[in-house]
Amino acid sequence: MTRRPIEAIPAIDLIDGQCVRLVQGDYSRKTVYGLHPEETAQALEAAGFTRLHVVDLDGARAGHTVNIDVLRRITASTHLRVDFGGGVKTASDVEAILAAGAAQVTIGSLAVTNRTLVAEWVSQYGADRLIIGADVRDGRVSIHGWQEDSTTTLDDLLSYYTSLGVRHFLCTDISRDGMLQGPATPLYQSVMRRYPAIHLIASGGVSCTDDILALEAAGIPAVVFGKAYYEGRIDPEKILRR
Repeated sequence: MTRRPIEAIPAIDLIDGQCVRLVQGDYSRKTVYGLHPEETAQALEAAGFTRLHVVDLDGARAGHTVNIDVLRRITASTHLRVDFGGGVKTASDVEAILAAGAAQVTIGSLAVTNRTLVAEWVSQYGADRLIIGADVRDGRVSIHGWQEDSTTTLDDLLSYYTSLGVRHFLCTDISRDGMLQGPATPLYQSVMRRYPAIHLIASGGVSCTDDILALEAAGIPAVVFGKAYYEGRIDPEKILRR
């Protein structure tokens, strides 16, 4: 059986309006890769990418969206299909993100701490407008910008939201994020075996083009990457020509 090409999604993480990357979610260990995220987004589009994952790290830490103006500039200056998350806590946040041009809203901590509210959003905005983000450390889902580990397991989260019709999930192995040590492929494979109908976006640890192709061979539908791309370790042509 021929596998579908993996969806390759570059990421822009935002702190103080700048494009950055953290190491294992540690805000004190950041590298700035661009002062103007909209220019970074334009360069990604010129390289052939059609989708972009944007994380408002300021928002994740503050508990409310912060970089909505950056999102607006990105969507106004590119044709990229953008999903945006970080600090989403209210319906007003969701509506502001969608109004700023995002195609989807990524819900992280709130998907753990207030399932009832997020379930209402699934009904109100549609399951395909939401991505449930699961940031995993030692089998548990972390919340509040990776600063706190919850008691919720990854399987518990997936089971609940798939029962509501959600099929878009972003899973980040925090221990690998920003480390360039390769993705947690066995974790993602186990998720796909249990939930074969979901559109799983693997995140964390991608170090090179071959890592992405290996995830494709393993049957993972999509992958997010950042640091490896910005440091010249990923060949867009080799991925996108597929």
